[in-house]
Amino acid sequence: MTATADTDLLRRLQRAEDRAEIQELAVLYGYIMDERDEEGIRRIFTADATLRSADGVFAADGLDAIVETYLGRFAALGPTNHFSHGHVVRFDAADPDLARGLLASHAEVDRNGVAMQVALRYVDEYRRDGGRWRFSARTMSYMYYLPIAELSELGHGDRAVRAYGDQRPADWPVTLRSDAGSDWLRAWV
Repeated sequence: MTATADTDLLRRLQRAEDRAEIQELAVLYGYIMDERDEEGIRRIFTADATLRSADGVFAADGLDAIVETYLGRFAALGPTNHFSHGHVVRFDAADPDLARGLLASHAEVDRNGVAMQVALRYVDEYRRDGGRWRFSARTMSYMYYLPIAELSELGHGDRAVRAYGDQRPADWPVTLRSDAGSDWLRAWV
């Protein structure tokens, strides 16, 4: 092998290891949330991270605000069970310590004594910090967040977010027409 081939192979191996670590980070997030692990939150977010939600409920800047936000969330929820699904990771071409990702997820939650199910998407930014990959930005959105008994009423997502005592429209899908597409998604494929 040439020096160039060796360098390329090492770079590709590092990317595979980085991708695995980032995907594990996303799974660990669910466990940390389910176990109400405050120190775990501090280990998986950077000090200057942001946490957002498409509906505006989450809007935290910096690690302490993120921890405070989650502690408030934990106080409002009973047991939770998070499931991670498909995870797409893209690395920054100019900086090997930056990446972004899309993660599909579901959660089962107990909110005010009502069993609910949530379909989530996360749009993430990751940064290698202190030798470990961490979330530097996380934005979540909902297709639905409703009592399990109301899942059969889901329809097309109209008024499918029912976690806050009212009925709000879903954050996605924006449309169910295949010809409309999603500009934000085109950037990923």
